[in-house]
Amino acid sequence: MQTFAIFILPLIIVLIPLYGLIKKVRVYEVFVDGAREGFDIGVRIIPYLVAILFAIGMFRESGAMQFFMTMLDPVLSPIGFPVEVLPMAVFRPLTGSGSVGVLADMVSQYGEDSLIVKMAATMFGSTETTFYVLAVYFGAVGIRQVKYSVQTGLIADLAGIIASVIIVYLLFG
Repeated sequence: MQTFAIFILPLIIVLIPLYGLIKKVRVYEVFVDGAREGFDIGVRIIPYLVAILFAIGMFRESGAMQFFMTMLDPVLSPIGFPVEVLPMAVFRPLTGSGSVGVLADMVSQYGEDSLIVKMAATMFGSTETTFYVLAVYFGAVGIRQVKYSVQTGLIADLAGIIASVIIVYLLFG
């Protein structure tokens, strides 16, 4: 099985163009057209990306996150939700790179084996960057009707956040 796994990627790289040639597709030209379209999309995404990263940076540096943690601690602690994982719950739906930074800060502050870091890491893997996807990708392709996408994404994120806390408590708590 391990020998087979070594050859999977080279096989795919050879078989896809071979299949295209059999079907009489101009493989190289189609590849270049796809790459050009991807580059164009990348250029259209840049303003949305800059805007969301700027807003997140302002929120984080303003001290608003610490204020929210202090205010929500009396509400979250009694239900077993550690307020220390709140930054991950807030930043993950906004940005992937911002949530990686939050997770790295938590690892350095609490240690990689702490229950809080395990919860945050599980949240990282169990949730999506909902607002990032909506702002960047939906914005790049011109989708403006995002009402149900926002609701669905946030419900899924909330489910991932709650499940992360419960599962980590069950497994490690």
